[in-house]
Amino acid sequence: MDFPFQIVGFDLDGTLVDSNRDLAPAINHALATVGRPGVTPEETRFLVGGGARLMFERALEKTGGAVPEAEFEAAFGELLAHYEAHIADHTVPYPGCLEALDALLEKGCKLAVITNKIEVFSRKLLDALAMSDRFEVVLGGDTLGPGRAKPAPDMIDTAILMCGGGTFAMVGDSTYDVRAARNAKVPVVALSFGYNDVPAAELGADAVIDRYDQLIPALAKL
Repeated sequence: MDFPFQIVGFDLDGTLVDSNRDLAPAINHALATVGRPGVTPEETRFLVGGGARLMFERALEKTGGAVPEAEFEAAFGELLAHYEAHIADHTVPYPGCLEALDALLEKGCKLAVITNKIEVFSRKLLDALAMSDRFEVVLGGDTLGPGRAKPAPDMIDTAILMCGGGTFAMVGDSTYDVRAARNAKVPVVALSFGYNDVPAAELGADAVIDRYDQLIPALAKL
């Protein structure tokens, strides 16, 4: 049987790459500027999703609550600057990820990155990890403008158009990914090893996988 999908879209943080290794130090750098304790890389897993601003808001809530707007903006600027300077110091693709991407390419699939991370950081990270050439499209949370990031369907709809149309499946790790797929009326596979904001089995995905070597078989069954 022919492979059912011509386009496969991937979330970035917690899906393609284990980036909390570099996000946690950036968050902690920013928290220190407002006199807050740091968070661990494991705790950072549960802060990711919805973009950097929301991630930092969650970190502040976890460490003592919100701060005045001017303090927030200054600290958030510190977070972004630190992260950009250290974006791939420790971040790596998940085991089996590159092999799965290459296998999809061999099947003739077009691949897209659909992430709430801002586009310039997304591209810089993919470049640093020598992953960019695999993707036809890279859409960040700011690419389409306010209100159009996940869980809105717009990024998925745009990726399909930019890839020339065709059958599409989403791969992600959070409710943002699953809700975006549902809103775009496309199937979605969830990864149990990502930055799940609820247990993977409760995300509502069409399939849940525990390793990347399970991705293509799971997609083939959808």
